[in-house]
Amino acid sequence: MVAGRIVIVGGGLAGATAAKTLRGEGFAGSLTLIGAEKHHPYLRPPLSKEYLLGKEGEEALPVVPESWYRENDVDLRLGVTVTEIDPSGHGVTLANGSSLQFDSLLLASGAQPRTIPLPGSGLDGVTTFRTVDDSRRLRDRLSDGGRNVVMIGSGWIGMELAAAASTYGNQVTLIGLEDIPLSAAIGTDLGKFFHSLHEANGVGFRLGASAVEIRGSSGKATGVLTDSGEFLPADTVVIAVGVVPDVELAKEAGLELDNGILTDASLRTSAPDIYAAGDVANALHPFTGQHHRSEHWSNALNGGKTVAKAMLGQDAVFDTIPYFYTDQFDVSMEYSGFPSLAQESPVLRGSLETKEFIAFWQREGRVVAGMSVNWPKAAKPKPSAQKVIKELISSRRQLAADTLADAGVPLDQLLAEP
Repeated sequence: MVAGRIVIVGGGLAGATAAKTLRGEGFAGSLTLIGAEKHHPYLRPPLSKEYLLGKEGEEALPVVPESWYRENDVDLRLGVTVTEIDPSGHGVTLANGSSLQFDSLLLASGAQPRTIPLPGSGLDGVTTFRTVDDSRRLRDRLSDGGRNVVMIGSGWIGMELAAAASTYGNQVTLIGLEDIPLSAAIGTDLGKFFHSLHEANGVGFRLGASAVEIRGSSGKATGVLTDSGEFLPADTVVIAVGVVPDVELAKEAGLELDNGILTDASLRTSAPDIYAAGDVANALHPFTGQHHRSEHWSNALNGGKTVAKAMLGQDAVFDTIPYFYTDQFDVSMEYSGFPSLAQESPVLRGSLETKEFIAFWQREGRVVAGMSVNWPKAAKPKPSAQKVIKELISSRRQLAADTLADAGVPLDQLLAEP
């Protein structure tokens, strides 16, 4: 049994998963998990999907049951912030002035919503979106329908929230800097697919546009002024323009930073005995030889598992293929891979018109990323599209585009040796 003192800063999925893995791997020493929020660690994906739509309740959110921390002797400190890290002295200072010593420290501080300096952003009815409290407030505002909602931001979260707001029967207008939403992430054709999906469900768009002011009356939002001079009536305004990694503690402690906290493939930072995982970590990925920072739950989940094993001295490497998913209206999408490696337009298997397809991105004939949409609808497909995509990426096998596109070639046959 391994002993010692481990402190985890961050009460999200990465931190809670690391704690669970540490105990599961036999760590018997002191284990402290510090979370700035007052809630027990919870999952974020449902906040903009099932939980926001009322399809799942509070029971779907916790990473582990609340009783798990007590039963596994984890010193869980909620609503507590860390104000300083002393790498050389192996200590952390808390906001109340107390301190903790550590043999190993995990920074899983996550990210914060990106803000934009809009006049009127403090009006009632204006919100960013990140926490369970944000989701509860937004659900309460949207669930009765009949509101005018302006969504600022055309990324994945903005599009998910727009879909949820529209599903509740609200009038939704989305403002985005891109001429085609999501095109920077998935390309023009697939961006148009999601654009059309939303328009068919009543969402309006102002694209290639930006908000310049949120106007209000009696302290409440009444609308948004765009850079074209158009005024969009709104009693609910959501600013969903991405997040920024929460690196302040790491910066003040002198850790090496670059779009997050830089780590090696075992999630070690530039300081001895200090690790980073989750949204805040910009980790070296063995597959690409490059650093990647991901804000998706799969990264936090798998990073938490890997970093726990690395902290225990195991030969653990974070080599998971990145993955995320989204649900919007009647479209369920899953995506795996490295979009930064893609050199070509995607190869399509299936049909955009029927909303059942797979998109494969290649580089020099090798699959580097893949998206499956409603594929297939038959129960328990074997193997799943995402399993095939991940295995194709890992294998580095070259495949002809025609073969990938041919729905007559079973997916599992793509994995067969040539």
